[in-house]
Amino acid sequence: MTTDPKLTKLRTELDSRRSRHLYRSTRVADSPQQPHRHIDGKALLTFCSNDYLGLANHPDVIHAFQQAANTYGVGSGAAHLVNGHSRPHQQLEEALAAFTGRERALLFSTGYMANLGVVNALLNGRNDVVYADRLNHASLVDAGLLSAAKLIRYPHNDTHHLGKRLLAQEGEGATQLILTDGVFSMDGDVAPLSRLAKLARHHDAWLMVDDAHGFGVLGKTGAGLVEAEGLTQDDVPILMSTLGKALGTAGAFIAGSHDLIDYLIQTARTWIYTTAQPPAVAAATLASLQLVQTEPWRREHLQALIQQFRQGATQLGVPLMPSSTAIQPIMVGSSAKALELSRKLEERGILVTAIRPPTVPVDTARLRVTLSAAHTREDVERLLDALSNSFLKSKSYR
Repeated sequence: MTTDPKLTKLRTELDSRRSRHLYRSTRVADSPQQPHRHIDGKALLTFCSNDYLGLANHPDVIHAFQQAANTYGVGSGAAHLVNGHSRPHQQLEEALAAFTGRERALLFSTGYMANLGVVNALLNGRNDVVYADRLNHASLVDAGLLSAAKLIRYPHNDTHHLGKRLLAQEGEGATQLILTDGVFSMDGDVAPLSRLAKLARHHDAWLMVDDAHGFGVLGKTGAGLVEAEGLTQDDVPILMSTLGKALGTAGAFIAGSHDLIDYLIQTARTWIYTTAQPPAVAAATLASLQLVQTEPWRREHLQALIQQFRQGATQLGVPLMPSSTAIQPIMVGSSAKALELSRKLEERGILVTAIRPPTVPVDTARLRVTLSAAHTREDVERLLDALSNSFLKSKSYR
């Protein structure tokens, strides 16, 4: 083994992560994204997917992908501004704008790239300020850190504290941007969008909502948390969502005014300098978006499963977090205990991922249960039974 000091430093850090129960590794699946999967050679009932509506393996979505691949090939071949913008891309952007009630939409290859691209396009001066919820997704945190702006992280959902920070910056002529998740990915709770929108208007600040975990699931038609809160483009000028969760495909989009999208086309580096997503993915997403609108039973079934799980877990005394969304975290505490409980569930044929620092704060490791419309009531009962036998009997979470 080499004695290169650079590699020795890396090994030391890796050993430290193992000793603190923070080491991570990938698992290999040999089946489509669905509740019952073959992973690492084992048949497992999974509760750790973001495929909230069960569309990732839907035959209509697969067919749309195959047909578009036959027509357009596999890769787009270039960035959107070169010659990589195909008819399916254009159709999807128009459909997403209409669905969210906005003037225009712009596709990005990933949600991470969308967040970095927008924040760095809008904030380009050292007097600019970005305000980020303390529990925002890492992509929003990194977007603020990588911008030239001053980053202020306010306590989770604390609009009173945010208001004081906004007031302190008044009169400096800087661009101000409030960043928040819609549904917080590790806690499952939602942002107080109405109060945030009021603050943004009062202080003439941009408000950008990352609704990756609400889009497709929340709201009367599935348009997300903004729709559920009865807010408009004027209230929330910048809406971001990913397409690889409830819609079951891949990529992301920004939706907003004509001027906002036109400005991003000119300035968002993560859009300008990136090869466009494959046209077949855009076509598949169009099919998925259609299913979101024509099959509301998926959202209804998911809500029923959420209620079933919460009622059953509460009866068992499982320490749930206050979430009404498909994300249902079970607070454990230590990383070692969370890994042990995840392992015990897996021994019973159920996969629930242990979430540990730095994804969540120290001493708040948890089991992150995520539910999907593809689950059955029987699947949820099996999970509750496993929690009763593997989780509660150990009492190790206390």
